[in-house]
Amino acid sequence: MNPEIFAEWLRRQGHRVVRTSSSYWYDQGLRVYQAFPYHWLIKPDENEIQQLFRQGHALGLRYSTPLPASEGYVSYHVVYEQPLYSLESLSKKARYDVRQGLKHCAIGPITMERMATEGWELRAETLIRQNRAGAETRNWWWNLCHTAVDLEGIETWGAFIGDRLAASLLAITCDDCCSILYQQSRTEFLSEGVNNALTFMFVEAVLKRFGVQRVFYGLHSLDAPPSVDSYKFRMNFIPRPVRQRVV
Repeated sequence: MNPEIFAEWLRRQGHRVVRTSSSYWYDQGLRVYQAFPYHWLIKPDENEIQQLFRQGHALGLRYSTPLPASEGYVSYHVVYEQPLYSLESLSKKARYDVRQGLKHCAIGPITMERMATEGWELRAETLIRQNRAGAETRNWWWNLCHTAVDLEGIETWGAFIGDRLAASLLAITCDDCCSILYQQSRTEFLSEGVNNALTFMFVEAVLKRFGVQRVFYGLHSLDAPPSVDSYKFRMNFIPRPVRQRVV
């Protein structure tokens, strides 16, 4: 998938999208523009930055830039960059959790319709666990899912216990990188290893696809505690050093 499809998805959701010489940008909220695709490292010069402020009527910009850059907060991208993803590569505890999950659930693609409806129940429970209840709405989630229905490179997977959706994720592939954008689960099934099994099976499958060389699992949050990414690191993802710049 090319970045223009990602841009089209954001436009359908109601975001304003601006293209500059180094990247794409969208209004993430309060006239603050985030660069995307998220895994890109860019080095916009001052003229490009001022152009974006004018063109997007922006109050702020946020983007990732290489570590040697002179400006920006030392940060990281959560990534997996090895050619294969195997149980043997995981720690003993992570292997146990994945195996437990695979004993209890079935893993595979799900429809965007199921993600939009039943997936919201998981999303709402996940937000409560993260102390973010109310940060997202059912209508926002429905719109996010349904605007992606016919777009190439956007997919949804789920973990099922019986006929119930226990965990799910939404991912997008752009260039040689697959990005897991949203992952959520039912609180009652956390101890069954459903998240671990879902992450493992999805990443293992994605890295076998032609042209996919890495998986991106999120930007370092500038205001959340370090524990927010601890699960991802247990699943053998690493913090790839970058700088994040907020202008």
